[in-house]
Amino acid sequence: MALIIPLCSSSGGNSVFIGSRRAGVLIDAGCSFRKLRLFLDSCGTSIDAVKAVLITHEHADHIKGLFQLTKHTDIPVYASAGTVQSLLTENSVASCANLYELSELASAPLYFEIKAFSTPHDSAESVGFTLEKDEQKIAYCTDLGIITSEVRDALRGCNTVFLESNYEPELLRKNAKYPAFLKRRISSDIGHLSNKDCAEFLAELVGHGTTRIILGHLSRENNKPEIAYESALTRLSKSGALINKDYILEIAPVETEGRVVAV
Repeated sequence: MALIIPLCSSSGGNSVFIGSRRAGVLIDAGCSFRKLRLFLDSCGTSIDAVKAVLITHEHADHIKGLFQLTKHTDIPVYASAGTVQSLLTENSVASCANLYELSELASAPLYFEIKAFSTPHDSAESVGFTLEKDEQKIAYCTDLGIITSEVRDALRGCNTVFLESNYEPELLRKNAKYPAFLKRRISSDIGHLSNKDCAEFLAELVGHGTTRIILGHLSRENNKPEIAYESALTRLSKSGALINKDYILEIAPVETEGRVVAV
C-alpha cells in the first residue's frame, strides 16, 4: 500500500509526497522548506521519510523550497537534463552535490520503480512521473498544455492518477487581471490543461483501469474546485462510469488539511 499526501497544490505552489510514512519521494518542492516540514509532520510523517526529490520543471511554484531543502538536508534531487541546467543557472539549489539527472534515477535505492515522461510545457524540459510497486502504479502529471501520445501511453493502465485540471476557459476569458498574452500562454499547447480537456482524458483513463483520481494544480484565479470536480464527474458519468464504484474522485487541497490518500 502506498500513501499519497498532497502537501500543496495550486498555481501558487505544488508538492506531493508518495510512499510510506517511513520512506518515499517528494515530487516538487513548491512551498517553503518550513512549510514542507510542517506539512509532512502534520500528516504523520517527516522530512526524514523523504529519500529523494523529483522535480518536474524549474518554475517557481514547483521549486520554491528547493534552495533551503538542499541547504539543510542531503536528500538527492532528480530532474531532467534541461531542468538540471536551468536549476544550476538560476542558482535554485544550494549545491550541485546532490543534484542528479533522471538518467541516474534507475540506480537509486527507492521505494518505487520510477519512470519519467515528457510533458508539453513552456519550460526547459518538463516531465511527469509514474511510480510503480507490486500491483500499484501511480501517475503524477501536471503542467501540460495538451495530452500527447507520450503522456497517454504513460498514464494508461495506472491505478491512481494525479492530473492537472488547471483552469475553466470561461473564467480565464473573463479574468480582467490577466493580460491577453498570459491568457494565450495558459491556454496554449505548452500551457496548462483545462477542466474540459482533463475530463475528456479521465474518461479514457477510467476505461483503461484507473480507479482513483486526484485533480491537482487548480488555478486559484481561473478555476474553482467545485467546477473542476463537476466537469470531471459529468464527463465520467456520460461515459457510463459510476463514482465510488468504478472510480474515486477527489481534489488536492491548496495546502494540506492532514488528509492522506491510501492506494
